[in-house]
Amino acid sequence: MDAASLVDVAPLWALIPLSAALGAVLGWWPLHAWSARSLKNATPGTGIRVLSAVVTAVTFALLAWRFADRAALLPAVLVFAALATVLAVVDLAERRLPNTVILWLIGALAATLVVASALTGLWVQLLWALIGAAAMFGLYLVLALISPRSMGMGDVKLAAPLGLLLGWFGLSAWLIGLLAAFICGGVAAIVMLALRRTSLRGSLPFGPSMLAGTLLAVVLV
Repeated sequence: MDAASLVDVAPLWALIPLSAALGAVLGWWPLHAWSARSLKNATPGTGIRVLSAVVTAVTFALLAWRFADRAALLPAVLVFAALATVLAVVDLAERRLPNTVILWLIGALAATLVVASALTGLWVQLLWALIGAAAMFGLYLVLALISPRSMGMGDVKLAAPLGLLLGWFGLSAWLIGLLAAFICGGVAAIVMLALRRTSLRGSLPFGPSMLAGTLLAVVLV
């Protein structure tokens, strides 16, 4: 490897551990504290704190690796990863998605995507982001009206910011995120059935699957 290649690789390998460390710190304290404040009945213990730190660290490192050459988009995807941790913890604990956190996610994604468009000159992507948000929200609303037992209004609200982020990346990312959410939900249901943690008539929170599907789509595009 020549000197020029070393210069190119060095920032990447510095960015990944720094991002992982930042994710671990955020997951251990502020994000865990935010999750605790958002819970109404459950109390997150040390295990949830550790899980929050580990998940945030891993997702931050993964996104830093994936977007090392597209730094303008890194703030948007890291904001998504951070707030996804809070939403997933609350949904898993109480099977609900707090409106306040969803609103913060919408606002933070909108702001960081505007900055990304300004830095890259891809202003048309903002239009696709808005279309993606409206389309995802509308689709989940229809699904909730058809089958309210399997799709909650929290999931419908969460669909808007996820569609916003996926829409910025284009139709392929939007479709991958949509399909991956249901695949992740199906896999989670099979695992819970195998572990006898739920029944065929039972239900599982779908928010974490939606968030996982979006993360998968963002990494793959």
